[in-house]
Amino acid sequence: MSPSPTERLNAIVEQGLCIGCGLCEALAPQSITVRKTTTGFEVPVVIGELHDTTVDLIYDVCPGTRIEGLPDRLVADDTVVDAVWGPVRRIVRAWAGNPDVRHIGSTGGVLTALAQFLVASGRVEFVLHVKASTTEPSFGEPTMSFTEAEVLAGAGSRYGPTATLRTITDALDRNQPFAFIGKPCDLAALRNHARHDDRVDDLVRFWLTPVCGGFGEPGFTDDFIRSVGIEPDEVTALRYRGYGCPGPTRIEAGDRVEERHYLDYWGDDDSSWGLPWRCKICPDGIGEAADIAVSDTWPGGSPTREESETDRGVNAAIARTVAGQELLAAAEAAGALTIERDVTVDDMSDYQPHQVRKKHTAGLRHEAMANAGRIRPQTARLRIDELAATVPVDIRTSQIEGTRTRIETGKASLPTPE
Repeated sequence: MSPSPTERLNAIVEQGLCIGCGLCEALAPQSITVRKTTTGFEVPVVIGELHDTTVDLIYDVCPGTRIEGLPDRLVADDTVVDAVWGPVRRIVRAWAGNPDVRHIGSTGGVLTALAQFLVASGRVEFVLHVKASTTEPSFGEPTMSFTEAEVLAGAGSRYGPTATLRTITDALDRNQPFAFIGKPCDLAALRNHARHDDRVDDLVRFWLTPVCGGFGEPGFTDDFIRSVGIEPDEVTALRYRGYGCPGPTRIEAGDRVEERHYLDYWGDDDSSWGLPWRCKICPDGIGEAADIAVSDTWPGGSPTREESETDRGVNAAIARTVAGQELLAAAEAAGALTIERDVTVDDMSDYQPHQVRKKHTAGLRHEAMANAGRIRPQTARLRIDELAATVPVDIRTSQIEGTRTRIETGKASLPTPE
């Protein structure tokens, strides 16, 4: 018997592929709601009649089942396409021109500064991005910012579940040009959606993203909160980073405030990161669907406890499109951005070695998922199979076997949403 529409939708969640972006709710709000479930994640829950045609559409746009790089039409003929880092027109080390924005924003505040510039210059009417959730302090929630002050109020990385695209229909219905800032998987979802809604390419004038290492599983974050002597349901505000580079992780519970070093939350290397399965098999943490992707610049991929006390914050910004390259230049000319110097893809690999490793192994993990009879995400223009072919045999074997073991032991699965 063929699976029902609900079973097909639940399979995305049960196989650990849902990132909780919220696009499925935006497409079928009478049938689906994306909400926190018993697992602690925000995932789709069926609340009304669901048809196969709707689920077919979801499979075509969901960033758990389809992830692609820049559309070919946006890759200019003179753009360099690096095997790992994708389309590159220019890479710079930079920071926000306003010292306060540089201090408040994550790392050097470049994404915040660019968003503020776009609003202040009238290039867009608003920015659709993320701020701290008003109901779940460790989560994020989508917001539309129309002023520089509103943009700044949403500054700072959110490492909790965030349904960034839940309100995309509301944004498009305004029929105004806007900029979008989301995780690379959020941008992949919106690029997918553009094939079904012409308004996306017409109204989303700038696509911006952080280079993303993943977000923390809810249980991972809850355990950290308990480690400072606070219960998760007592938390009234949580800031993962910002107000420095990277700045402290700050937990508030009423009048009580606890601050810990960023590395106390994540750990001193990526082996301790508590990531969802979807983040572990991500084929595009570097934001290949963006006009500009912005990253940290710590050699080796992580700050040190000593340097972070004095580091004022420097981002690397990769302009992938002509529009992105022009935006960097215009923001610098207006004083919104300070560009220190140009850097190379080799510098990026030094700043983000975990992204290089993940890019080489994503195709192998996807292969193992298919071998296990699971959904294999469709990818295009990300070169993951070509990179996987260059991996030494012993690493290739360990990646495939490791993925198979995780699937067999249930580490790549979630229960049916409740």
